Amino acid sequence: MKNSTKYLWLGLSLWLLFLCGGLRAQEVQDTPTDSLTLTRAERINQRGITNLKNVFIPKGHIITGAAVSYSTHANDNYTFMVIENIESEGYNFRVSPMLAYAVRDNMALGVRGVYSRSNLTIDSADLKFGDEETGTEIVVDHYKAVKHSYTVSAIWRQYIPLGKSRRFAIFNEISLGAGGTQAIFAADQPIRGTYEKGYTISLGVSPGLMAFATNDVAIEVNVGVMGISFSDVEQVHNQVTVGHRRSSNMNFKVNLLSIGVGVSFYL
Repeated sequence: MKNSTKYLWLGLSLWLLFLCGGLRAQEVQDTPTDSLTLTRAERINQRGITNLKNVFIPKGHIITGAAVSYSTHANDNYTFMVIENIESEGYNFRVSPMLAYAVRDNMALGVRGVYSRSNLTIDSADLKFGDEETGTEIVVDHYKAVKHSYTVSAIWRQYIPLGKSRRFAIFNEISLGAGGTQAIFAADQPIRGTYEKGYTISLGVSPGLMAFATNDVAIEVNVGVMGISFSDVEQVHNQVTVGHRRSSNMNFKVNLLSIGVGVSFYL
């Protein structure tokens, strides 16, 4: 009797182990844990960087806004390193409006315009090298420079929420633009003048950070980190001499001069 009971418990134990093993094998077979069975989009989504389930900017939103900067300066008998007796004044103005449409969740396409103007007037400035006896002195007076440029760009934006936040996010803006420049330089008495005009083609990448101040208004900060540009400039000096300048530039670094702060409206 004892042996029969012993064999009965042994048989039940083996049957339970076999049953549990079969269920475990079926569970492993039904669960797609092998990364090779996932598509490329599913493997990318597993990283969680662009989680489509967390919608920050819903499809159908209209995005508009602008960034504006203005600065002035005036020097009165000012000395800067080797430049002495600086008498000058000027200003710099820049405005950049934007209009975009969210074609998908967290993705927008649109246009951006940039207009900038600078003005510099130097009444006098002395550039000195060396001492008074053997040194060199260059005197600049009655110099004036006026330059303005304009650019229209097609932009693509991708928004990436910071976790599950609905207020803060980072974004990346890629722009492809074309524009023109005009400049006038005049100096001396009688006046010698130079006129320049040209065009520019550029491709840029500008990541940034945004925060909603209200449900519809956001503050944005972006900076250029990569850019490719080509420019062609024609110069006419004293309405007689004509010259050309062509240049190309490729940057893979943070451009501190391109930092922009603006306000955007999400309608």
